[in-house]
Amino acid sequence: MTSVPFKAIIVFTLLACGTVSEKDKTTDKSAAPASDIQLPAGFNSTSVIESLGNNRHIVVNSNGDIYVKMERLKDGKGIFVLRDAKKNGQYEVVKSFGNYGGTGIAIKNGYLYASSNTDVYRYKLVNNEVADPDHPERIVTGLIDRGEHNSKSIALDNAGNIYVNIGAYSNACQVVNRTAGSPGQDPCPILEKAGGIWQFKADKLNQSYPEGTRYATGLRNVVGLDWNSQQNELYAMQHGRDQLNTIKPDQYNNEENAELPAEEFFLLKKGADCGWPYCYYDPQQKKKVLGPEYGGDGKKQDRCAGKEQPIYAFPAHWAPNAVLFYTGNMFPAKYKNGAFIAFHGSWNRAPMPQAGYCVVFVPFKNGKPSGNYELFASGFPGKDVLKGPNDAKYRPSGLAQGPDGALYVSDDTKGKIWKVTYNK
Repeated sequence: MTSVPFKAIIVFTLLACGTVSEKDKTTDKSAAPASDIQLPAGFNSTSVIESLGNNRHIVVNSNGDIYVKMERLKDGKGIFVLRDAKKNGQYEVVKSFGNYGGTGIAIKNGYLYASSNTDVYRYKLVNNEVADPDHPERIVTGLIDRGEHNSKSIALDNAGNIYVNIGAYSNACQVVNRTAGSPGQDPCPILEKAGGIWQFKADKLNQSYPEGTRYATGLRNVVGLDWNSQQNELYAMQHGRDQLNTIKPDQYNNEENAELPAEEFFLLKKGADCGWPYCYYDPQQKKKVLGPEYGGDGKKQDRCAGKEQPIYAFPAHWAPNAVLFYTGNMFPAKYKNGAFIAFHGSWNRAPMPQAGYCVVFVPFKNGKPSGNYELFASGFPGKDVLKGPNDAKYRPSGLAQGPDGALYVSDDTKGKIWKVTYNK
């Protein structure tokens, strides 16, 4: 697999995702005055809800109900259900349940699935309603949560399996985490139970690590995870490592840290090893190189030469929090089966300018990107220059597709959700 050349994909500005190219000046900035985001011509957005809380991932049921997973409990509940009962575009909270925070949420084969930072649950749906919200079935239990990279994103295939991200509770598996001069542990013990994607059965109760399969390893943290039903394959967006300039200041300056490593988009087959913590992807050299904690000099490959390569390389520290393969018919034909990616933005570009905070679209053909990404939704930060993530008005976190083909985008700063439609 090969990645898209780095220089070909950095074409947008700071506020969105890069300087805005001439092509992107066609963005219809009047399309969504109520929702504060800009979209391509022909697209419009409306506000589903203005301020719900720390929204993470979202999913839309076949009847149009929106299920929102809250990172932290709100009024003691971790899942909220929004409904447009009058079909007039006005959504109301009609139900809340679940006594756990977290990130992952999905609907498959008559069940709603949701994750905490240690467990995965499912709820039976009857007539488009959660039948027994106070008594979910626990299907996965006892996953590692040590605070760092602890969200458990989920995806389900068409063969009865559920995939769970178990992020590494470390930046680069150093003996002393995030400390200049501290060597990397070799082999990295974290990889035994974290730093990868685990596969479990979607209908078996109380599964733990021994009952699951480590499907892919060498992944620092995957928040954006989706099953591509057209290709029948799992795809993931990795959050790349941080702090090259502070851990190895004699080797990396601030500018290099802001552009290294790439945020990697992977097609994950069973047994894939993506290289963390030993390796990172340098988009300018278009190869994986050895990390400084393991004797790397910024060019040396060694063990990294055989690691899984990304199918696409995005700029560093944009923090991809959701990926969604679009299968609807509302949007123009070019969007069908392509990937939308929500970038949350990260602190680690500092002291250089922030970037990310947008939704992009990647066209696909035969399971691989077929062209450069396009800026799809921007304006989330509310200002041109950000000193840090806390300056952003909104930060995209979740994506979902409605039964009519509309795209939903969630924010985890204020808790806003947008519905994006296309006028044919």
